[in-house]
Parts: sequence; structure tokens; C-alpha cells
Amino acid sequence: MSKKTLKVMLVRSPNGTRDSHRATVLGLGLKRINQTRELEDTPAVRGMINKVAYLVKVV
Repeated sequence: MSKKTLKVMLVRSPNGTRDSHRATVLGLGLKRINQTRELEDTPAVRGMINKVAYLVKVV
């Protein structure tokens, strides 16, 4: 079976945000604006995306 994935793009800079939000963005593997990562669709990843929803976009 193929695993479901999500494409996540960093659209705003994490500068000036809480330390935990910056760590979450790094945990998603995003370092630069407009960088896209394809991540496995798990509850943990969805929770991370929800936490920093104002910084990222699901493509």
C-alpha cells in the first residue's frame, strides 16, 4: 500500500515567533521560505501543521 503524504510549504518567516513554533517548523524540515516538504500523513504531523498554521500552507 502507498502511504498518504502531505506537501507542506513555509510561507512566512518564523522570525519573531515563539521558540516552540520555530522548533516545530524545523521539526517539519522547513528552513527557507517557499521550501516544500512531502511528509507522511500522521496525527503527529497534522498536529505540528495545526500549531504553526499561520506560517505554513498545505499544497
